[in-house]
Amino acid sequence: MIARNAVGHLKLFVQLVQSKLASWLVGERVQALLVQTPRGIFAVDPMDRGVGRRLLVDGAYSEVELARLVTHVTPDSDVLIVGAHVGAMAIPLAKICRRLIALEPNPASFGLLKLNVRLNEQGNVELLNLAASDRRGTLEMLLNTANSGGSKRVPLHDRRIYRYDAPRQVSVPAERLDDLLPDRSFGLILMDIEGSEYYALRGMQGVLARSRTLAVEFLPHHLRDVAGVTVAQFLEPISPHFDTLTVPSKNLTVGAPDFARVLGEMYLRNEGDDSIIFTRGRG
Repeated sequence: MIARNAVGHLKLFVQLVQSKLASWLVGERVQALLVQTPRGIFAVDPMDRGVGRRLLVDGAYSEVELARLVTHVTPDSDVLIVGAHVGAMAIPLAKICRRLIALEPNPASFGLLKLNVRLNEQGNVELLNLAASDRRGTLEMLLNTANSGGSKRVPLHDRRIYRYDAPRQVSVPAERLDDLLPDRSFGLILMDIEGSEYYALRGMQGVLARSRTLAVEFLPHHLRDVAGVTVAQFLEPISPHFDTLTVPSKNLTVGAPDFARVLGEMYLRNEGDDSIIFTRGRG
């Protein structure tokens, strides 16, 4: 465990150094770099060593996950993305669906998201600069720079991995999605909000009841240290609405009676997945 922690801290240090070096190389006045990819044109923060670096270096981001998500979208589908970041998933999904709503609370990421939607001329996208939660108000967030996609609500239990790049803390507006999107239904809901999933899901029970597929990040340290919830609590707002769970990293699909067992075992082993998928019957 000590060796694993040391390796993790070293990776974070290298990421931070690379981020600062990239900023120095391009100059402090450069807010974004443009990259042409097969999925579209993206403006990315040169300091971002997460999604931004993947788009700059590889010209792609999470193609395997995207291919899985595409199977749940048709030209008649509406898609909701909660935590859209700069649009690496939103832009390609918008190209194949009817309408797409994208939420992003980080003001800097939202600025790039808005620019990327314009660059790709996606007129079917609605953008909302706010956080999804279980109540209306404000949410305290940490805005990371070395990995801006890792920006999150202020964690319940602080850890070095959340503050290694000295993130700025800000207040952002928060809304219940049931209030914001009354009577709306979605073929696909994609949620990647770094530990705020439980609270967002509690505030969107009506939306979930009317929607067919939920793809959500599952990371034990987010449940434990950011949200302070158990697997049972995480599943409480999800289980009433879906029949099956697919865990791509395990090539496993189970029914509702096994949701808690499968995710509980993953939690105990500290195993995560970028996007576990809950679906309801298509009959």
